[in-house]
Amino acid sequence: MALALVLVLVMTIGHDEDAENQAQAGPLPTAPRLPAPKDTGPTPTVPAPTPEQLARQPWMHKLAPGEKPPQFVLFSFDGAVSEKHWNKVLPIAKAKNARVTGLLSGVYMVSDQDKSQYQPPAGLKRGLSDIAFGGSRQDIAHRIGYLNRVIEDGHEIGTHYNGHFCSGGSQPSVDKWDTKAWNDELDQFAQIVDKSRASGLKLPEGAVRGGRTPCLEGNWDQAFPAMAAHGLVYDTSQVALGVQWPFVQNGVWEFPMPEVRVPALGRQVVMMDFNLWYALNGAKEEPERADEFAQIVFNTYKSVHRAALDGNRAPMVVGNHFNEWNGSAFSNAMEQFLEYVCDKPETVCATYTEVIQWMQLQDPAVLAQLRGMPAARN
Repeated sequence: MALALVLVLVMTIGHDEDAENQAQAGPLPTAPRLPAPKDTGPTPTVPAPTPEQLARQPWMHKLAPGEKPPQFVLFSFDGAVSEKHWNKVLPIAKAKNARVTGLLSGVYMVSDQDKSQYQPPAGLKRGLSDIAFGGSRQDIAHRIGYLNRVIEDGHEIGTHYNGHFCSGGSQPSVDKWDTKAWNDELDQFAQIVDKSRASGLKLPEGAVRGGRTPCLEGNWDQAFPAMAAHGLVYDTSQVALGVQWPFVQNGVWEFPMPEVRVPALGRQVVMMDFNLWYALNGAKEEPERADEFAQIVFNTYKSVHRAALDGNRAPMVVGNHFNEWNGSAFSNAMEQFLEYVCDKPETVCATYTEVIQWMQLQDPAVLAQLRGMPAARN
């Protein structure tokens, strides 16, 4: 069972500012790292790229002999409903021909007055969520409108599940859930998405293909069967030392979060915005240090990208929340890196589905050779 990397993340939705802006946390335990990955279960697949995709993505092809893979960078955002932050990300992504992934918390599509429609798993109280709900019905309608812009621009929507029950919050938390509880949670996520579609959300059937668990927690032997049963083909919740190629766990592609060296600190940290903040100052609000922290995080991202580009070319997972922690230091660093990296030579900022589509095009022996290379470490 994985330990929590962030013991509690309390993320609130305000009717005027729907970003995850508050955090409370205890000490971060040492990150549990994955052992040497060994594929288990059948290899999941996604639909092949369309002719329009192939025309737009010249990198989406089978590698020629001796050709190196693109250096994929996967930007993914937990919660994924802040209009303010999407309004910053979308223009940069469009200018740089980048695609990103928003991992949607289902309760953000449920209004406060309708919260009793959500029954958390494992005996938790009906209408309970550790990250609140989505505001008024008018807020939800507005949210559907701008999420449609995200979808129309070609970005991916995945799941961050619903009530965000981490080990430091309401009990029983997700690290204690069995497969039935995960099935119940994913059933309700699907129901919430279906109701959102009925209200105008233009998310195609089957488009939600993976996600990240709350606080990167879960008993994976219990969680992964539920993911596979709900048609999910990827997860991005576990932690690996360095940047590693995805592997198949219980029939689901795992894109691990990398634990990397922060050059300014000379220590290893899981490359998630909150974990970086905690490593820098214990996750205390010091907005006067925003520029300093943003530069440290940006330099870390650049260092990790260079190590992967010069090394195994494994997809680099950049995990973030839409937040304004410490004077927006971490959002600013992410936006700066998005603008910096996505049009670098041999680099592609893609969605998880696009990376899986690319892997499906490759000769199995070539892909196995790539996946057998040592992790890239900065």
